[in-house]
Amino acid sequence: MDFEIVTDSSSNLVEEMIDEFGLHILPLTFMVDGKEYQSYLKGRHTDLKQFYTMMREGKVITTSLPNLADSEALMRGLLEQGRDILYLGFSSGLSGTFEATELLIRDLASEFPERKLYAVDTLAASGGEGLLVWHAVQRARAGATIGEVRDWVEENKLHLAHWFTVDDLMFLFRGGRVSKTAAWAGTMLNIKPVMHVDDDGHLIPLEKVRGRKKSLNALVDHMEKSAVQPIDNQMVFITHGDCLEEAEYVADQVKERFGVKEVVINYVDPVIGAHSGPGTMALFFLADKR
Repeated sequence: MDFEIVTDSSSNLVEEMIDEFGLHILPLTFMVDGKEYQSYLKGRHTDLKQFYTMMREGKVITTSLPNLADSEALMRGLLEQGRDILYLGFSSGLSGTFEATELLIRDLASEFPERKLYAVDTLAASGGEGLLVWHAVQRARAGATIGEVRDWVEENKLHLAHWFTVDDLMFLFRGGRVSKTAAWAGTMLNIKPVMHVDDDGHLIPLEKVRGRKKSLNALVDHMEKSAVQPIDNQMVFITHGDCLEEAEYVADQVKERFGVKEVVINYVDPVIGAHSGPGTMALFFLADKR
């Protein structure tokens, strides 16, 4: 590629892809018991199983934006090397990350007028953001210019479907996504929400099912209803909150029902996982609409 793609750790890309594509990751931060951690450090793997164990043990976890000084240092270094930058950012409907980084990019653009710096609010999260990055890389590798790749992402981001479910509604309550009454009632009745990210980049509950297995199948059912044809040629991402066996079950269903050949599974990162909790399951694919 003749330009650099920068994204956030909230894109939940596997390390192998980050390395293969030469991507640059801005790490969001989280706090556990007053100690600050970065959700991504190149070459260092966060023990995400341990992170979710801490959540199950009731540790209080808070989150914050990327360190802007680090973000500036990364992008300034690329610009000084004569590289153009395309930033694909975490949904502004879920975080202030994009707004803060876009302001930084505007400042850098005035300082480096000879360079191209573009920022796209993907209105996406987790594997949805990551899958948009993956598609952007494929177009860049095929020879598309930075402007053409930016335009493709802008034109197609609302076709990137996100379907989520969670196993414990109390984490959504703590994150302000559902009321305490709804969380308690759902827990008592074994109700599982099925949610998606809408066109404004917000996480929206759409239906309720009883039982974990039904909630996992519901994700695949929504894919059947809306996925862009031919489904079998799609790259599909799945992210999970420390429930790998169930993620593999969803992947198997996608492969068996639609003939999909490529499914990438990864953990939900700590910053998103702090709000959705252990047992989060999410399925991402291109669709006629979100």
